[in-house]
Amino acid sequence: QVQLVESGGGLVQAGGSLRLSCVASGRTFSSYSMGWFRQAPGKEREFVVDIRWSGDITNYADSVKGRFTISRDNAKRTVYLQMNSLKPEDTAVYYCAARVGSNFNYWGQGTQVTVSS
Repeated sequence: QVQLVESGGGLVQAGGSLRLSCVASGRTFSSYSMGWFRQAPGKEREFVVDIRWSGDITNYADSVKGRFTISRDNAKRTVYLQMNSLKPEDTAVYYCAARVGSNFNYWGQGTQVTVSS
């Protein structure tokens, strides 16, 4: 089992920055990939970015490339999402997820990010 707790969401003006954190407990953190997803009101949950267990491979959605950066600290069992140049369309609930095996099968409770214009 893996438990995930996100933090760092909030209200920010367009062009601003936020850093989300996700702390994991349970299984060995350094053995699985981590990802961030988001869900805007009335929309389906969408992939944002993921990072391999070793931290050397990342994949970003086109909509966030060049603005968001994922990183992880295995010693702290934490994955981060640095979000810069935020846009109103980035407004969503952001979820941290762990991929143990083929799928992302563990999820946090989500943290709200609101970007005002």
